Formats: sequence, structure tokens, C-alpha cells
Amino acid sequence: MIRRLAYEILERNRGSENITVLGILARGDAVGRALAAEIAAIESRPVVYHALDTAPYRDDAAEAPGDPAEGGPAIEDRDVILVDDVLFTGRTVRAALDALIRLGRPRSIQLTVLIDRGHREYPIQPDFVGRRIPTKHRERVEVRISPDASVDVVE
Repeated sequence: MIRRLAYEILERNRGSENITVLGILARGDAVGRALAAEIAAIESRPVVYHALDTAPYRDDAAEAPGDPAEGGPAIEDRDVILVDDVLFTGRTVRAALDALIRLGRPRSIQLTVLIDRGHREYPIQPDFVGRRIPTKHRERVEVRISPDASVDVVE
């Protein structure tokens, strides 16, 4: 799945020159790192990667957001590939978009998820999907990247 997603991203963006990959902490970080490594291997050049902490931007957070511009990735006029492991309600992605807006103005934001399980609460759709797995609302999807990659649906 990671390799296929990498090729799809490279095709849409005509290479990796302007790509910045941001993995949403915590579980999207491993997927984002694996995706950035795969893109770098295909293109034979390094790919800019950063982890993105969305915790201060959650709508259920008690604290106001800090200033992510301090030490945050430079995303101005870049094609940002926002990566998460599982897309469910869309709340984490909404928080990630809030964090990105405070970092700067990217050329584009493209959402990549390994698993799309539906049940959206926000009108958010991924640009790149590894697999769509219809689930019951009470089920969980667990993704492991290493040591052996696996996806499990747990009730």
C-alpha cells in the first residue's frame, strides 16, 4: 500500500521537488515516515518530512493553541502531503488543518490515509487512500507499520 500511495503522490505532483510530508502524531507519524522513505527511494533524493502535533488544536482540548511557527516546518508555497493512519470522523484532520494554517500558506494540502473507514462527522475526504474498510462505529482499526506491517479490525 505504501509503495502504491508513493507512486500516486509522485504522479499527481510530478515528482518530489516541492513535496513536504507531514505525519500526524502519533499514529500517522510512522505511516508518514514510511511514505516519505518510499518516495525518497523512488526518486533517489531526500524528501522533507516532519511530524505534526495536532493535540493543541483538537476541539476537545482545554488549552489554547501555542505558536507552531516556532521551530515548525516551512510549508510556504509547498505541496503538503498530510498523512494519518486511519480516517474516521475527520476530527484529527480538522485539527491538523488548523495547525497547518498557523504554519503558513502551502500551495496545496493533500490528505493521505492508509485506511478510510467512513463515519465522517466533518466533510473531509482523502486524496489518497490505501484501503477503504467499512466498519461498525464501535469497531477499532489498528495499524502497525513495524516490525511487520498489519491492519486489524478489533471489536
